[in-house]
Amino acid sequence: MYLLDTDILSNIVKRTPSTALVAKLALIPQEAQFTSSITLGEMVYGAYKLQTHTNLLLERLEKALLPHVPVLPFDGDAARRYGEVRAELERQGTPLGEADLRIGAIALSRDLTVVTGNIRHFQLIPGLSVENWLEA
Repeated sequence: MYLLDTDILSNIVKRTPSTALVAKLALIPQEAQFTSSITLGEMVYGAYKLQTHTNLLLERLEKALLPHVPVLPFDGDAARRYGEVRAELERQGTPLGEADLRIGAIALSRDLTVVTGNIRHFQLIPGLSVENWLEA
């Protein structure tokens, strides 16, 4: 089962998404694809930040994507994993951005693989499975 990161969803709502990504998504059952509340927040923020095509991007997100990809919350289990991983990374002197750390914690708490084009950051999280579907 898979947790789709922000850059993956951003690619999907583009006018011309990655053919490698579209092909991979077609092979994965829809019920095995999820995203996070953190990613949703980043997507909405990105749409408003652009100042052009905001309504179009929000419409694509709300109508074309979200009905098909359940949004998982940052809940108590994820919060506990977040605290554990953040402390470990700080001990190692390897800080990680808040959003990526929270997304990783959601994935760890539900035993999901994070799908992202940003492998470098997520690979810092111990025990997290990560895949890049943007590569052909």
